[in-house]
Amino acid sequence: MDLGRLLLLGVSLAACHSTNFTYYGSTIHYIIPGAIPVAKSKWTEVQFQYRENGRDRCDQQLSWSCVNGYCQGSENWQGPVVRTDKNQLGQSLWCQSEGYFTRNFTREQNSSTYSEFYTLSNSGCCWGSNVDGKTNWTMQMSVDLGLRNDSRPPTLNAPPVTATVSKLRVPQNCFSSLPLLAYDPDGDYVRCYFSTNASYPNVTLDRVRCTLLATGQLPIGVHVFELMMQDHPTTVVAMSGYHTNYSRFPLNESSVKNLTPTPFSRVPLQFAVEIQPALSDCQPGHIQPQFLSPTPSHGEVQHSPVGNLYQLEVRAKTAQTKIIDFQISGPPNMTKIIQDEGFGVSRLTLGWTPQESDRKQHIPICFTAETTESQSEMRCIILVVAKSVALTGKANVSCTPNSITIVMSKARLPEVDINWLRLADTSCSLTSNQTHIMGTVSLNACGTKVEDGGDFLVFKNEINSFDASNAIITRRYAVKIGFSCQFPKTTSVSNHYQLYNTDYLFTESNFGTFGYIFQAFKDSNFSKKIDPSTYPVEVQIIDIVYMGIQALSDLPRLQMFVESCKATPNNNPSGTLFYYLIKDGCLTDETVKVHSSNLTQFYFEVQAFKFTGSYDQVYITCSVILCEAGNPTSRCAQGCINQASRRRRRESPDGETGIHYITQGPFRVVRETQSREAQPNADKETGAAPAVQFLSSDTLVCVGFFISTMIVLSVGVVYFVRKRRAEDHMALMSSY
Repeated sequence: MDLGRLLLLGVSLAACHSTNFTYYGSTIHYIIPGAIPVAKSKWTEVQFQYRENGRDRCDQQLSWSCVNGYCQGSENWQGPVVRTDKNQLGQSLWCQSEGYFTRNFTREQNSSTYSEFYTLSNSGCCWGSNVDGKTNWTMQMSVDLGLRNDSRPPTLNAPPVTATVSKLRVPQNCFSSLPLLAYDPDGDYVRCYFSTNASYPNVTLDRVRCTLLATGQLPIGVHVFELMMQDHPTTVVAMSGYHTNYSRFPLNESSVKNLTPTPFSRVPLQFAVEIQPALSDCQPGHIQPQFLSPTPSHGEVQHSPVGNLYQLEVRAKTAQTKIIDFQISGPPNMTKIIQDEGFGVSRLTLGWTPQESDRKQHIPICFTAETTESQSEMRCIILVVAKSVALTGKANVSCTPNSITIVMSKARLPEVDINWLRLADTSCSLTSNQTHIMGTVSLNACGTKVEDGGDFLVFKNEINSFDASNAIITRRYAVKIGFSCQFPKTTSVSNHYQLYNTDYLFTESNFGTFGYIFQAFKDSNFSKKIDPSTYPVEVQIIDIVYMGIQALSDLPRLQMFVESCKATPNNNPSGTLFYYLIKDGCLTDETVKVHSSNLTQFYFEVQAFKFTGSYDQVYITCSVILCEAGNPTSRCAQGCINQASRRRRRESPDGETGIHYITQGPFRVVRETQSREAQPNADKETGAAPAVQFLSSDTLVCVGFFISTMIVLSVGVVYFVRKRRAEDHMALMSSY
């Protein structure tokens, strides 16, 4: 690990704040307000924010000091502290506060006071009485202040965002998992680890999902947990502006190249979980509160513009007890209103108005529903504060058993260009007329997510604005419009809804609503579909994979055209590694064979293959177009265009739709474990997809060597035969 490029912030809390304070954990975060200096001799201003959980008092002003390195002053630092939540029953059960302070850190390399390591400390203790016997604690945060060059303009890294409510409670017989909030504003991979030398019997940590998992029964009492979150890049990122230029590598590349993966930052998370006596019933909604719609799901990202009142609605119910309160972890000055709706249901309404100082921040908000006997699951969301001109216009939403339609008035979205709006899945399109912007999405396509709302199934999607990937500035308004439909669990949702994404639904002004189904089949008759629940489909090389695309529309006389199909090793058709099967309407892979079908169906087969290297999966993405049948100027009528000079500019004329992308897969490469003769009826007996063996690289080398040897032998045989004939001929001539 190259520690020379990290700013180490050690927050050490080792003596009691006061005699009546009980510590239940904390989190700390930082942001870089204002302009970012590029010159190495400049100061970088860093604002630190912390949330502290306790039992008795949470409004103390903590004193911080820089004990190592020059941090523009070595005196103790104090900042405002505001209590954000406390127990509402007048008992000292839990409370939370938020404090912040700002300091500058130098990048001056030649200064006599320069140090690459900065340590901030604050003395304190004491963990509440716990079964682990812990008293003091130590928090450490490390930050890379170099500039990330994977954005324009280069920016500083944003660390992971996390939080918890003040006190977590769970009955002994009901504890199985505890999902934690681990969100990264830059989209980096977040990994969670137990702090050094920490040991937790009967508890493991899912590092990828950042979830505590119970492997056995935990003893009754308070358990203390100390975690560290790290963010790693998804691709190689060039860094600059701090000492020398360097790179940060993703976790998989680091392991391949025998490098120690160095994260951008390390963010601590400390919290306490009280294991309570067992309950007679662990079913949510009976004794333990269960969340109902419109409660947001855990990890959901919401947006709010500066200066506008943001409201968060939470509903929960219990059948055998009464909800007495909601624990909240959020920003200061949130309003909290609790209403009893009867029949064991309570509604929480949180209100907060972001200020200009909150702009561009990613603020965590966590909540639980409380009864005297138990607590609901903890849910956390991220609130992104947008600039004041961000648009969150209202829309009319209609729901059917298999789709959601949204219609927005252009008058509510002034100067918004539809070409810079997109749904959650960018392959799905919106359309418009002179007065409205419209879109229709399937319940299982276009990025629509399904959530369990307790008494409802909730289907959600959203419309966002975006900028060109290489844009440095923008003059377009930011748009964020979420929409959803909910269906009572007692009502049957259309059987068109499936968890596996096989339906693609689009809307265009001249073609109305239409869709595509992209499926894999077991045989050349295309009559036996591969069950979507069996994906990924295990395949082996050389055998044939059968696939089919079907267009669905209420309009008559339509023709479908498959313009391209390309394979990728992952579900990212825009990646740099791909292989075309069909391109510009032309078959580019010699094993592709198209089967006869009607105008709205396209069936084809291809011999299975794999990408070289360590890839073991293949996805197929096809671009498709619908045209008016018989229109001689449409793309469908043009067919194969194999010369770039003959390609026309795509303008989506009235006689055809735009290009839409649909994906099938994954097909997973497996090695053959026994000969086919030994299992001639295996596929037939199990009903699985036909197995297709992918040859290993060693086998390919041997086959290549064998073929080369045979060619050399053939050439040698021909040479010696011809030589022998020439010698015989000379001998015959000499005899005359």
